[in-house]
Amino acid sequence: MKKVMNIRLCAVLFLVVFFENSSTAKNLSPLPVLFQNFISSIDYGKLGTNDVQVGYSVVSENTLKVSVTFDLKDTIRQNDWQVNITPAFKPDFNWAPHLTPTENHIIAQHVFRSPALVVTSYNKQLTIIPDLDLLIKHQPVEWYMDMDAVGNKLTLGLSKSKVQEHVLFVRKPGAVYPPGKIEFGFYILVSDKKEDVFDPWRKVLSFLWGKWGQKQYEITALMSKHLEKYVEHTYNWAFKTWKESVWQEFTLNGKTVGAPVFIVNTTQSPNYPGKVNEREFQSIWNQAWFNSLRSAQGLFRYAKRENNSELLGYAKKTKELALSFPQKQGFFPGLIGTEMKTVEIDGKKYNRSKGWNTFYFGNSNRNPYTWDARTSPYHILDMSITANQMLLWYSELERDKRLLDYSITYADALIKKQTADGFFPGWLSFDSLKPMSHLNQSPESAMSVSFLLNLYKINQNEIYRKSALKGMDAIIRNIIIKGQWEDFETYWSCSRYGCDNLVGGKVKRNNQFKQNTLSIYWTAEALLNCYKITGEPKYLKYGERTIDELLMYQASWQPPYIYVRALGGFGVMNADGEWNDSRQSLFAELIIKYGEELKCEEYAQRGLAALFVSFEMMYCPENLESKDQWEKVWPFFGKEDYGFMMENYGHGGVTGSEGIGIGEFTIYDWGNGAAAEAYSRIVDHFGKNFIESH
Repeated sequence: MKKVMNIRLCAVLFLVVFFENSSTAKNLSPLPVLFQNFISSIDYGKLGTNDVQVGYSVVSENTLKVSVTFDLKDTIRQNDWQVNITPAFKPDFNWAPHLTPTENHIIAQHVFRSPALVVTSYNKQLTIIPDLDLLIKHQPVEWYMDMDAVGNKLTLGLSKSKVQEHVLFVRKPGAVYPPGKIEFGFYILVSDKKEDVFDPWRKVLSFLWGKWGQKQYEITALMSKHLEKYVEHTYNWAFKTWKESVWQEFTLNGKTVGAPVFIVNTTQSPNYPGKVNEREFQSIWNQAWFNSLRSAQGLFRYAKRENNSELLGYAKKTKELALSFPQKQGFFPGLIGTEMKTVEIDGKKYNRSKGWNTFYFGNSNRNPYTWDARTSPYHILDMSITANQMLLWYSELERDKRLLDYSITYADALIKKQTADGFFPGWLSFDSLKPMSHLNQSPESAMSVSFLLNLYKINQNEIYRKSALKGMDAIIRNIIIKGQWEDFETYWSCSRYGCDNLVGGKVKRNNQFKQNTLSIYWTAEALLNCYKITGEPKYLKYGERTIDELLMYQASWQPPYIYVRALGGFGVMNADGEWNDSRQSLFAELIIKYGEELKCEEYAQRGLAALFVSFEMMYCPENLESKDQWEKVWPFFGKEDYGFMMENYGHGGVTGSEGIGIGEFTIYDWGNGAAAEAYSRIVDHFGKNFIESH
């Protein structure tokens, strides 16, 4: 049988079919035989009245390259051009990098991080990948993709686009094609192997990294020589040049506590010529995004490494602040804030804090219930993340028993809230501590799994292990295979599309849930922790599948229309526009750990690429491309601003060479401080040689 397959493959490898068409694919020569079981038809649209030339070349037994060209004699004005691919089977699983809930929506090239359209049935997998070599060249019209699961149609095309909702894309009229050759192309990957159907992203990721990411990684890896300098910029910015705005220090319960403030903006620069106008209420957060205790661990590690007692003191004050958050029957708030006021100066109004003597404890206002942090409900996820950070501090930095006691008190309250099906609730009422109505069966539970397992490793109390594994098994049964990656950020942050009618349900046209990468990450982390504790192969098997789905949101190439370094950076979800989002600093070590466990160099490189690019949005002389972009938007920036770092790039779905896509604020705990923490943690766990040798 193997000999027969080899003969077939050799025959197809020499087959390159060229043909012309003035109508549709039904008139064309058939696909190479190996691919006919996976594709029913490919329909090539017309560009004006011009004939299309299509070439098929077999790259490997399971990979076909399709080349499409037009030779235009005159300028063509045409709003849309499409290639439509119909699978030869009815998929039961669909995946695309962005939602297209109506036929007017498209997956614009802006979100081509690891671009692919993936469909599977119980015994077949089909993947379409745009030919990025062509997209790297100058293209007169933008590329796009689309997934119509109801019509069983995969589309690639050419059209201008515009942003609709936050952030979805629709076609925009006005595409113009100049005379000359227009090139377009894509790859088709197929498989009937069970392992590829179970993990439909592994070969896609390997293909993308091997063809584009690997070469560009060698350039990105040069950033490793600047890592220490980036960290130095971070702490110099936070505790010296911007200290007046960033560092907050006050007294609670007779103890001096402190932490960097939640957010600062460009009006707080020492070089800003105008008046300060604070973007949001002055506060310090310990939640899923912005966690001062996590950032303080990075500061602690760096201070120890550099023998810097001043920075060590700042880190310990942040620890004291976390321990000062009051517990209510074991549960505790996620932030401390101040009252705000509006001041008027020369006829203009400015937002200012009333000072820390007006402090209050509250919770994240990124929730389904209220924007008021004072009355926001307790979020199980936020508490589990912070308590887990306490355990990591206790295990790796200081044996401060107060951290362990605080965590145990919370853990004992947490397991009482676990439901019979294994999940932990989403939110608890601020007053009654009873579970509320959203995300009570969500992958947010994975963070509680990791927390309980880390506590079990310390005290060997079997009740925590049992509760954690029960939670993990619930996520395996209910979440992973169908891709229901819904968490607080999916609907109740800046991208609120679907918050009123989509929670718990799929976008019908795409056969996909609205997904967010944070819950994929927490689940992949929890699965690896379960595997380490139990040795059961199923946890590693599901873990690899989950980390691969996460990596589909990572940039596997460097687009020419992204004007900062982007390889290794992450997006947020399938309905938003960010590149280089700060979450990549959290993801980096976990990706490396999977590489170590699975003996896969690609994971190691992807993890390090995520670490390197975590500092790309920093304003500093080491980042020439992004520094240039910053100064085009904020020309008053100078050396005192080195270290200022936006959380992401291109958030609004649009970029440009003149600074479009650059933001105006820094969140220390979701930006430079988070990136610095990730670097020091990876150095402590793997060593500088590991970073430099990959």
